[in-house]
Amino acid sequence: MARAYTEEDLRCGVAAAIRAPSPFNTQPWRFRLRDGGIEVLVDPERVLPVSDPSGWGARVACGAAVFNLRLALAVAGVPAATRLRPYPDQPLVVARLTPATPRPATPTEQILFAAIARRRSHRAPFWPTPVPAEARWRLVTAARDEGAWLDLVIGLSAVEAVAEIARSANRVLERNPRYRAEVACWTRNSNAPDGVPIAVGGPAPEPHDLLPARPFAQLVRAPGRDFEPEPLVAVLNTLGDTPADQITAGQALQRVLLTATDAGLAASMLSQPIEVGAAREQLRRALGRSGIPQMVLRIGYGEPGIMTARRSVDDVID
Repeated sequence: MARAYTEEDLRCGVAAAIRAPSPFNTQPWRFRLRDGGIEVLVDPERVLPVSDPSGWGARVACGAAVFNLRLALAVAGVPAATRLRPYPDQPLVVARLTPATPRPATPTEQILFAAIARRRSHRAPFWPTPVPAEARWRLVTAARDEGAWLDLVIGLSAVEAVAEIARSANRVLERNPRYRAEVACWTRNSNAPDGVPIAVGGPAPEPHDLLPARPFAQLVRAPGRDFEPEPLVAVLNTLGDTPADQITAGQALQRVLLTATDAGLAASMLSQPIEVGAAREQLRRALGRSGIPQMVLRIGYGEPGIMTARRSVDDVID
């Protein structure tokens, strides 16, 4: 008889899955054990209605959670076969994981799993240290290994072009009072189990910043603490933009972020150019690619960030 996943497998995997990043730390996922498999679902009550009306960001976040879940199961000795969007009539189910042939976890799986607890979104300025070629190669390879690709934006003029697209998208969003209310709704003053605490929101954005930041914090930066003038900017792309492509993008995003963490790098995500349709198309044309941009990343070296809170395993299991 084929092995089935157990409640213990589910809880072990979900404990890692919930450490994935999500828009505004909304944690838009649920998990369930069904017919011996573990299923990951979008929680429609946690999809952002203004900045993510299509559910793109929620599906990317759930894809990142799927990747963590895969790692946890592999390290536990119960690796998974993964099907994306397994039920055409149940669009909220993003993936179903069933037991694959037992095998030891690979060294890469062990390394990436160990990085889950250390990964943070780094919203503060980076150090001036450049990202070396070997680390850049690892990031590009990580995206490719999950069926996506990572374009590294090279050269001051190219970085400035992408930055201007991001700033323009941010201006469009911030002109919408409903968007500003949505950001405020998910900004936390206390140790809430979701949302972005002011303490980890980074310094308040200023007009001269190269890249835009969400106004989660109102912390005025100290003199000399401007953001780095030449960050490593990268754009994660997929071939298409179907829901399955977006879930694939989430898995690739998390593999890139964990690879960066293992390399001692920090990263933050800029989704504003993806949330504004015209900006996303501008970004695609600027890259000269036929694929679809799914996330913009800012990567570098910096002080370890503070971990944002997560809901408990019990809160996200059906």
